[in-house]
Amino acid sequence: MGFLMDGLDAEGYDRKYADGDLVRRIIRYFKPQSQKMTIVGVLVLLSSLSSTALPVVISRGLDAIQADPRDAIIVTVAVLAVGVGVLGWLFNFVRRWYSSQAIGDVVLKLREDAFEAVLRRDLSFFDAYPSGKIVSRVTSDTHAFSQVVNLVMELVSQILLVGLLLIYLTLVDAQLTLVLILMIPVIMGVALAFRKIARVTVTQSRRARAEVSALIQESVAGIGVAKTFRQETSMYGDFLGLNRRSFRINLRTGYVFTGIFPILNVLAGIGTAGLVFFGGRGLVFGTLTAGDYFLFIQGMLMFWFPLTSIASFWSQFQLGLAAGERVFSLIDDDPKVRQTGSTVLKTIKGAITFENLSFRYTDKEQVLDNFSLRINAGESVALVGHTGAGKSSIGKLIARFYEFQSGRILIDGVDIRSLDLQAFRRHLGVVTQTPFLFDGTVADNIRYGRREATDAEVERAARQIANGDWLDTLPAGLETTVGERGSSLSMGQRQLVALARIMLQNPSIIILDEATASVDPMTEALIQEGLDAVLKGRTSIVIAHRLSTIRNVDRIIVLKQGQIIEEGSHDSLMANGGHYAELYNTYFRHQSIQYIEASKYLLEE
Repeated sequence: MGFLMDGLDAEGYDRKYADGDLVRRIIRYFKPQSQKMTIVGVLVLLSSLSSTALPVVISRGLDAIQADPRDAIIVTVAVLAVGVGVLGWLFNFVRRWYSSQAIGDVVLKLREDAFEAVLRRDLSFFDAYPSGKIVSRVTSDTHAFSQVVNLVMELVSQILLVGLLLIYLTLVDAQLTLVLILMIPVIMGVALAFRKIARVTVTQSRRARAEVSALIQESVAGIGVAKTFRQETSMYGDFLGLNRRSFRINLRTGYVFTGIFPILNVLAGIGTAGLVFFGGRGLVFGTLTAGDYFLFIQGMLMFWFPLTSIASFWSQFQLGLAAGERVFSLIDDDPKVRQTGSTVLKTIKGAITFENLSFRYTDKEQVLDNFSLRINAGESVALVGHTGAGKSSIGKLIARFYEFQSGRILIDGVDIRSLDLQAFRRHLGVVTQTPFLFDGTVADNIRYGRREATDAEVERAARQIANGDWLDTLPAGLETTVGERGSSLSMGQRQLVALARIMLQNPSIIILDEATASVDPMTEALIQEGLDAVLKGRTSIVIAHRLSTIRNVDRIIVLKQGQIIEEGSHDSLMANGGHYAELYNTYFRHQSIQYIEASKYLLEE
């Protein structure tokens, strides 16, 4: 079945579940719906009884009309047939009404569990797997799960219908009924043969759909970059290739599922021929009445459809099982960051200690090796070094976004792995190079860290950043809509909103990850005013490529290949003439006020 794989690999967290395990997992989701499902079960039985009774009523009515062809008999038979048909429709309607409610509740719960699992995943999970594929599992796969539940409902109804028909037909003529029974194992055997290949094709189809979803999401998010570099044609070409691959996979899946029905119909035709032959002989020789013969012909037509539905069920069932397998794999994925306790620190002073810590993203990518560092409560520390020195990794480890392999990180002397992460992160503020803003107003985004904050508290926090002058540049002040990802604001304005959000949160520890790297010098000066207000009296770790954000810190830590090679004040490090002095002369000197003033003087000359 290699032709079905077509280059689509499973995700690293995908798991294989036996069908029985998946079914038991599904049943657990239906336990809270037991009352509705009981009603559904009763209605399924009544609906099946009605469906079986209709041909019986017509059969007996034909015999009655043949014996006494009065209008009254004909009308009575017609009224009874209509009544039984209406009852069957009513039972079926109410059954579907309750089953839709139960299935809707189950899918709602499953989707909630899947989304909750996504929120519990570590940051490393989102670094490793495209967001579009994750979204596909939470949305389309949970929807496909509902389809398999509907299949189960239909299966139970069809099994009851077949069982009732067989019982009654056996009472009428055991020989003809035997012809029907002999066809059951043949049809079921053919259908079950499709089971394995159906599971593979469905899984690949869903992976292909997730690939397309991921590409579309990435393309829309990065459309600005694509237009800047005139890569729309290339982007469309990538989409065409992936979309066509998805089409081929879906086409093969369609072939698999449509191929089973012609085979089943051929087998049903053989069974029909047998019934017509033996039934016709019985009618000719008088062993069957016209009503009985009609009953068998009608019963045969009613019998083949549910039987082929039951047979094809196992192939179609793989649709839902494959979807359930993908969703459960997402829910069951083991977190990389594991806490050993749930200690809640009511207050955090902000002392941070790294003890002989080793960290790597992969086995081939050692970032920190036997790393030790002490940051005192309330101290501001700048981490500088070339790209890949480990600066951002230190910030992510403090935030507990990644798991380290050995050593310890202590917060106020308490092992970070023993803390309640949700409570700890309330005391932690992070400002990145490109802050993320949610669609809404500026006030909504400032309030994001403290949803219960009043309007007055939000405005006070915003006014503390750069004296609040930046608010006057916004069209509607705090009520200005920021747009998707903050697209209606400049990068500098987004940073000021992020700083106001941190100010309102009032954390004990702040991590600034190159917070001014993407703004112009004028905006940087404005942001620096905000930084001074935010950092005052708090433990701060400044990861910077700009001199303005590190010249006022208490201590500068110079990193190289995950090791501390120098530390001290700006003046002392410059006097040493070491690696920091080299970095300063290469990257920072042109940012100094003296350098800028000298450059202006030369330009004026």
